[in-house]
Amino acid sequence: MAERPEDLNLPLSVVTRIVKDALPDGVNVSKDARAALAKAASVFVLYTTSCANNFAMKGKRKTVTGADIISAMEEMELQSFVDALSGNLAQFRTKKDAIRAKKHGGAGDAASAGDADPDSAGAGDAASAGDADPDSAGDADAVSASDAEAVSAGDAEAVSAGDAEMKDDGEVDLGDDETN
Repeated sequence: MAERPEDLNLPLSVVTRIVKDALPDGVNVSKDARAALAKAASVFVLYTTSCANNFAMKGKRKTVTGADIISAMEEMELQSFVDALSGNLAQFRTKKDAIRAKKHGGAGDAASAGDADPDSAGAGDAASAGDADPDSAGDADAVSASDAEAVSAGDAEAVSAGDAEMKDDGEVDLGDDETN
C-alpha cells in the first residue's frame, strides 16, 4: 500500500525521457507540463489496471493477463491502443517462445501440458510437456493484481509502484496481501 499519494505517480525522469523521444528535436516542455503528463499517465495506468482487474475477477483469477488489458482498452473505447497492444503482445510472445526454444533445445511450438491458462492457449507458448522451468508455465505477460481490487473499489493508494516486483518469468508482482 502506498504511504503517500505521490508514491503512485510515475517517475518524472521516465516521463521526461518518453516525451523527449516523442517530440521533434528543439521542442522544449515546461516542468509543469511534464508534471501534468506524469500525473495523467499515472491515472491512466491505475484506471486501466482497475478495469483489467475487473476482467480478471470475472474470470475468477487473481492475475491480470495481457488479454485482460486488451479487454480493458476495448471497454474504454481505445481501439487504436487495442490494435497496437495486440500486435506488440504477439511480437513479445513470439520472441519469448524463440528464447524459450533456444534455451530448452528447440522445444517447438507445442503448448505445455501443465499450461492451463486460457489466455495463453494458441498464443504460441513454446514449452515441452515435462518442462519444470518456471519460465515455461503460465502467461509471460501476466501481472499479479491483488491490490488492484482496492483501486476498483475507489482506494487508489492500494497499488504502489514501490511494491511492484519483476519476477524472473516476466510477471510483475504488485504485492500479494491478505485481501485476496
